[in-house]
Amino acid sequence: MIRSELVQKLCDLNPELTSHDVEAIVSTFFDEITLRLAANGRVELRGFGAFSTRARDARVGRNPRTGETVDVDAKRVPYFKPGKEMRARLNV
Repeated sequence: MIRSELVQKLCDLNPELTSHDVEAIVSTFFDEITLRLAANGRVELRGFGAFSTRARDARVGRNPRTGETVDVDAKRVPYFKPGKEMRARLNV
């Protein structure tokens, strides 16, 4: 499902809201998750899962086109851990 499909589904389920209102809600939801992760926080949605970040060490990579070695800086990457209820629903 892509973002526009999510907005459309929410519009269909909530006809009293305009598509502009639903788009604002979805944008706010994703923006808040992103802001919390950028602040090195964690977002937990009970029954769904938890978003957090993981640290990746600096390393030496390789340019696939030329084969040259390239220094890759240390960085944080997003990580999602599914909740118990989601795992149970996926493995029925």
